[in-house]
Amino acid sequence: MSDASLPPLPSSDRPEAAARLRDALLGASFTADGLLELLGAPAYAALARSETVPALRVTRGDTPLELLVRLFLLQQPVAHARAAEVLPVDVCLESGWLERADADRVTATVDVRPFGGPAGEDWFIVSDLGCAVGGAGGIGSRDEAVVLGVGGASTTLAGITVRTSVASALDLGTGSGIQALHAARHATRVTATDVNPRALHITALTLALSGVPAADLREGSLFTPVRDDETYDLIVSNPPFVISPGARLTYRDGGMGGDDLCRVLVQEAGERLNEGGFAQFLANWQHVEGEDWQDRLRSWVPRGCDAWIVQREVQDITQYAELWLRDAGDHRGDPAAYRARYDAWLDEFEARKVTAVGFGWITLRKSGSAVPSVTVEEWPHPVEQPLGETVRAHFERLDYLRAHDDAALLEAHFRLASEVVQEQVGLPGAEDPEHVVLRQNRGMRRATRVDTIGAGFAGVCDGTMSAGRILDAIAQLLGEDPVLLRDRTPSQIRLLVEQGFLEPAG
Repeated sequence: MSDASLPPLPSSDRPEAAARLRDALLGASFTADGLLELLGAPAYAALARSETVPALRVTRGDTPLELLVRLFLLQQPVAHARAAEVLPVDVCLESGWLERADADRVTATVDVRPFGGPAGEDWFIVSDLGCAVGGAGGIGSRDEAVVLGVGGASTTLAGITVRTSVASALDLGTGSGIQALHAARHATRVTATDVNPRALHITALTLALSGVPAADLREGSLFTPVRDDETYDLIVSNPPFVISPGARLTYRDGGMGGDDLCRVLVQEAGERLNEGGFAQFLANWQHVEGEDWQDRLRSWVPRGCDAWIVQREVQDITQYAELWLRDAGDHRGDPAAYRARYDAWLDEFEARKVTAVGFGWITLRKSGSAVPSVTVEEWPHPVEQPLGETVRAHFERLDYLRAHDDAALLEAHFRLASEVVQEQVGLPGAEDPEHVVLRQNRGMRRATRVDTIGAGFAGVCDGTMSAGRILDAIAQLLGEDPVLLRDRTPSQIRLLVEQGFLEPAG
């Protein structure tokens, strides 16, 4: 693969140039907060859709921040003399961050987009020109080696990643480096890989310009760059998961048949994880005629790993093909070529008996358990990001439930999770509700239907009484047999704990 058709990148061997540029950007408030204040919410949101007209209208003035927006986000040439008042222009020209547009003006060689870190850090994401928004769709005709910036998939993965302090983290398929940037906050050692050498170069620029220590950058596909004796506490990947005929675009097409790239990635991750370590991926998977999609995904989970797989969206094959044809800008080109590519996509799906494609999250946790827990579910409803702590707590609850049989569960104490509310559903004026729903207002925002006993049990759980004593009290109140109630209720308690409505109290 060659990136000869793409413009040269800034030098990645000039940390002092990146540091001086960073200081200048921060000095002019070229930050996520500064952009929002300057542009206003509508123009700022339009930039996230790769629509530049609103931002161009807002930046007609001559302030340092307006100049930087035009230069690095809108790819507009600016006067050399004016740029020199804001930036170390000579250093930027020498190191390749800028180039001369003509005798009197300079222009940027890469997109530089401010990005706010989770603890208020001022980061900068570097990407190829016109590609600051990953997956924005149809930005001209993309070279196969082009490197995109941050899109919805990137931020989704960053949000669901477990953020505990670890010794080692691997960002597999790093792209512009956003996952490596996040991992550097809580991992002592960060390794980032990509099959595209241009992506590794841009990741180095992203880290340097963000003031973050350099990662160990390695070229290669999947786990090929990882030595046999290397294992990690955290593995993250937003891989090229698009299921397509061929591999036209490196940033999105995996180059393997069907969903094999995602399957291989998940299956090989198990042996690369340390005990207790997490591997977290975004993925696409095929819905195949005559096959349960959940069983398909269960078969991917490696031995010795617990798994939580969440399907967030399903598209029929025509919607899916159209989405990614538009992503590549094919809809703006020759109609005959567009139809031919569309046909090729449908031919591929038909040959594989694919009826739809699912998208979602896959989390593995190396547990070493003889009986691993594998949860595969569909959850298309809104969630509250970041979810990293929710993911970590899910697996912690699995460990708890594995260690407690029904008798131990009845001896345990529980507390109703915060932000859980009770809803009663029934006809207006009815004496009793038809059913009771417990609903979370945080995290996954789950809702589950419970019976009167389940609702009463959850409502009393404040950590002071054991589950068995609470059931005995309910049995006495309702005139139920306490032995029978103790026999039939643990399964409901397990479900409420597993889904996060109840938390062990100590």
